[in-house]
Amino acid sequence: MDGFLDLYLQFNIPSPVEEATWRHWFEIWLKELGVQEPCELSLCLTSDEHIRQLNREFRHLDEPTDVLAFAAQEMLAPFGIQDITGVRLLGDIVISVPTARAQAKAQGHRLSQELAWLGSHGLLHLLGWDHPDELSLQRMLQQQRQLLAAIQLDGEVAHGQQP
Repeated sequence: MDGFLDLYLQFNIPSPVEEATWRHWFEIWLKELGVQEPCELSLCLTSDEHIRQLNREFRHLDEPTDVLAFAAQEMLAPFGIQDITGVRLLGDIVISVPTARAQAKAQGHRLSQELAWLGSHGLLHLLGWDHPDELSLQRMLQQQRQLLAAIQLDGEVAHGQQP
């Protein structure tokens, strides 16, 4: 799948997951989700302070959160960038490592597992998934479990509810 995914990584704080692992996870997830065209996304691992600022600016919630996703399809100009570049721009995922660390500790699993959970959640949002009600949330959580199973982390992240 070389050339299938352009993944831009920004680590504002150290990542416990290697860059090659992130790339591998996203490639597998995109394949599992049936994405066939070349695509591009960015992942930023950051602090609670930074994600709180983004959450305040874009969601009007003055608090840190675990993951934010900014889908390119919601922000693109009327003409199709993909038509010009041949690459599907998915958007940006931002994950707070301190919040992920606290959630991993509370759930009793490794930080890398929590980061995979949050990365898969962000990716689903970039692809148009949402959870405005309980049924949608349960479907999304089930899809996340399937994505984690695809990278052999199934059963190790046992979230039942995701805000």
